[in-house]
Amino acid sequence: MRVMEGLDLFEEVGRLKEELNAVILAHYYQEPDIQDVADFIGDSLALAQKAQRTDADVIVFCGVHFMAETAKILNPEKKVILPDLEAGCSLADSCPAEQFEEFLRRHPGHAVVSYVNTSAAVKALSDIICTSSNAEKIIATIPEDVPIVFAPDRHLGCYVQQKTGRKMVLWPGTCMVHVQFSEKKIRQLKVRHPEAEVLAHPECEERVLALADHVGSTSSLLRWVTESPAKTFIVATEPGIIHQMQKAAPEKTFIRAPGEGPACEACSECPHMRRNTLEKLLSCMRELSPEIEIDEELRLRALRPIERMLEVG
Repeated sequence: MRVMEGLDLFEEVGRLKEELNAVILAHYYQEPDIQDVADFIGDSLALAQKAQRTDADVIVFCGVHFMAETAKILNPEKKVILPDLEAGCSLADSCPAEQFEEFLRRHPGHAVVSYVNTSAAVKALSDIICTSSNAEKIIATIPEDVPIVFAPDRHLGCYVQQKTGRKMVLWPGTCMVHVQFSEKKIRQLKVRHPEAEVLAHPECEERVLALADHVGSTSSLLRWVTESPAKTFIVATEPGIIHQMQKAAPEKTFIRAPGEGPACEACSECPHMRRNTLEKLLSCMRELSPEIEIDEELRLRALRPIERMLEVG
């Protein structure tokens, strides 16, 4: 995109937002500039709820493709645009719908619980959707005598199994970011910062979760830093959340959890989330493109399990 020299990008985004009657929704993992210009920042559950309730004509979704797709499933009459259509998700990519459908044929009679980090086609094969915020609550709605398939994140699935005591058949997917965190290096950080609390997202490996003082969704981690008396935190999730943590608790210190490589600070940054930039945001609002479009029959099949999730909360 060519940006006119001297143009105030924040001001221009604000002008277009009013002109289009648009709402800008952003995930906590977006770059700080996008978070600062957004109307609402949240985790996957909160963003889905916000998308369901918006009266805007245009939804500008600053996140990854499955998030914008979910907004379109909930708002077929609205224009949903995404700054970069190539902003995908390694977790969603790890569960192709055709392979998942074959997997389900081998597990008949199971309730299918799919994480929101999936394509519309996988959602359409599911009975109910969950997020890391509400996964335990969703599992609790399923009768004890009904077996469960959980997809696609096996680490989140293992964590939910431990928390709920429900045995589940797990699809073997992972998040490319959350599997990078190094147990050894986090232990070394704890030696240097014995007062620090470790915060981890449940998509992390079990050996990392075992070190955590608090495990939770991005919104849960953000809430924890404001409530905990600790002054220093080692954060084992995508570091975009640290921007909001610093705003919420400016007197506290936040340390990125390190990855496995010798110089792996960037390992914890999601390359898909980081495809969106303020310049691309402005461009997509000017062009009303790229736009998310979904076949209506597929949308309706994917809508049912999403609505079931939103009913549970």
